Amino acid sequence: MMKALLLFLFAISSSLFMEPCYSSSGYWPPSPGYWPSHKFRSMNFYKGFRNLWGPQHQVLDNNNALTIWLDRTSGSGFKSVRPFRSGYFGASIKLHPGYTAGVITAFYLSNNEAHPGFHDEVDIEFLGTTFGKPYTLQTNVYIRGSGDGTIIGREMKFHLWFDPTKDFHHYAILWSPKEIIFLVDDVPIRRYPRKSAYTFPLRPMWVYGSIWDASSWATEDGKYKADYRYQPFVARYTNFKASGCSAYASRWCHPVSASPYRSGGLTRQQYWAMRWVQRHHMVYNYCQDPKRDHRLTPECWG
Repeated sequence: MMKALLLFLFAISSSLFMEPCYSSSGYWPPSPGYWPSHKFRSMNFYKGFRNLWGPQHQVLDNNNALTIWLDRTSGSGFKSVRPFRSGYFGASIKLHPGYTAGVITAFYLSNNEAHPGFHDEVDIEFLGTTFGKPYTLQTNVYIRGSGDGTIIGREMKFHLWFDPTKDFHHYAILWSPKEIIFLVDDVPIRRYPRKSAYTFPLRPMWVYGSIWDASSWATEDGKYKADYRYQPFVARYTNFKASGCSAYASRWCHPVSASPYRSGGLTRQQYWAMRWVQRHHMVYNYCQDPKRDHRLTPECWG
């Protein structure tokens, strides 16, 4: 009964609220010419993941689509069974429409449970929003719990060229020993290069997904809070992919690539698509923030 009610609310809610404007350019990104997600098979959720918290706020349907939700009592999260030291990690996600201020829907890599207070993390986070405003997709990289002195990580934020509440879209992180690439529907939106062992996550991480209340900072630096008059806040995940070198694999395991080049990197066409996204849809780049001490962020130097 609860499952049917949630899916019904999720289906009709998009028709109840003012629709935000998404593409500032009026166009979709140029074709990247290469689709990394096609290289990896989707997995059954329970073969690759397990519930981490809020099991009463999690339902898996017969089509391998996972619904998780946040209400006044709890949110929910899941975690991969295995840790990885590199790989491709993706999921197709559909977000909750309308007022979602203070609510975070996330898909990320972390080793916080293994290294509390001194962990690494690579984030795709959707920052909740208010009526008529687009979601912000935040990408972030932490190294050793920001113990490198950067304090708040390395954020780049985007307003997408589509409405992420209308349909599923595929969001992915490709992590290799040389670089981290964030992709949306196979379009690279950000490349984070390894400049040194001090500015790059090298320890094994698990894959996580979650929905939770981050009212203190999530929407316009905490100006707007979660409003539980609009609960439940629902997120749907499907098309799970997690492929690469696990922490237990032989050291000869070859890292996956985001391009046709086995050695990694992006093609010229992928770079073109990424530059287009950053030119038209990026709304914050820590490398361009004059308040940051960029002596601590060598990846910003060029």
